[in-house]
Amino acid sequence: MTTTDSVPAGGDPRAPGGDLETRSVAMHDDPRFRELRSRLLRFVVPLTIAFLTWYLLYVVMSVYARGFMDNKVAGNINVALVFGLLQFVSTFGIAIWYSRYAGRRIDPLADELRAELEGTPGGKQS
Repeated sequence: MTTTDSVPAGGDPRAPGGDLETRSVAMHDDPRFRELRSRLLRFVVPLTIAFLTWYLLYVVMSVYARGFMDNKVAGNINVALVFGLLQFVSTFGIAIWYSRYAGRRIDPLADELRAELEGTPGGKQS
């Protein structure tokens, strides 16, 4: 049984104008939805490229610049270890940055669109 089979002939009573599937498809044409996707991509794509470049730099230098990576920084800590630890730092940093960015720029618009799509009054989720 599909979602449209379980909806009465009058549509979803929570949202005039059609069932959830029809409204979901129509939402893709909404300029706010396109803005939401654009905001997400403007953050995710550059940071993904930057992180992958940073990671590949670490891998390539570990293979082809062993002399540099073997340089001692302090005691038995060398450049390779520092680079490796910085991979973790950058991963957590990006996750925290994304969380803050999403809270400001993505989540409010997504909540608004979700509430409209589900026909929830005032944007409150049950």
